[in-house]
Amino acid sequence: MRTTKRDTHDELERADAVRATLDPTRVPRHVAIIMDGNGRWAEVRGLTRLEGHRQGREAIRRTLEAARECGVEILTLYAFSTENWRRPLEEVEALMALLIDALEAEADGLHRNGVRLRVSGMIDEMPDDVQGALRRVMALTEGNASLTLNLALNYGGRRELTEAARRLAEAVAAGRLSPDDIDEEALARSLFAPDLPDPDLLIRTGGEQRLSNFLLWQLAYAEMYFTNVRWPDFGKLDFFEAIQAYQARDRRFGGVDLG
Repeated sequence: MRTTKRDTHDELERADAVRATLDPTRVPRHVAIIMDGNGRWAEVRGLTRLEGHRQGREAIRRTLEAARECGVEILTLYAFSTENWRRPLEEVEALMALLIDALEAEADGLHRNGVRLRVSGMIDEMPDDVQGALRRVMALTEGNASLTLNLALNYGGRRELTEAARRLAEAVAAGRLSPDDIDEEALARSLFAPDLPDPDLLIRTGGEQRLSNFLLWQLAYAEMYFTNVRWPDFGKLDFFEAIQAYQARDRRFGGVDLG
């Protein structure tokens, strides 16, 4: 049963038309997405919240394909936050099972399309079966270079900064680091994914306009794009429109345009 409108012929034609207008030299290297609205999408349709998350998986497929088509190198998805553990136990367990099922079902496709899977977050605190599934797909796709899919799992921006501060404090206490050597670069090297560049563009679906404890350090100079489209309905057209809006902005990073 088709439950979203994002796979229609007209929708794909419009997406292709917008993609054709994009400047390939100004595509954001790293796009981060807060995938919001799964539960509300399901509720207005009389479906369970879990069905909303299942449909959200289809949106991830579409978004990955769109990112590869327009040349995005890194896609970071806010998949499960440290605050999400507060949800009802039944929902959390269902989300973990859905994650394992998605990893097993999508592994070969990710590998075939050259996508490398990464994880940012406290993966060691997740259930053993989830850890195992994640590590298997990460090992399978480790050598891929078409696009990096970075899942923020058991992730919280404040937790990330706290862990970074703790690591720096331990290094100082052990005599490996001087307090005078602690600067922005030192802190950045202590984050969960220090080798990934900061996102150029943040997209949040679902109509909310806040960061929700996501990449608090890394989003300092990111362009932000908010859409009312709920995540299960998010399609290629929406992604390309976000890139189009990004390319229309003047990124000065605190400087002044003297032209």
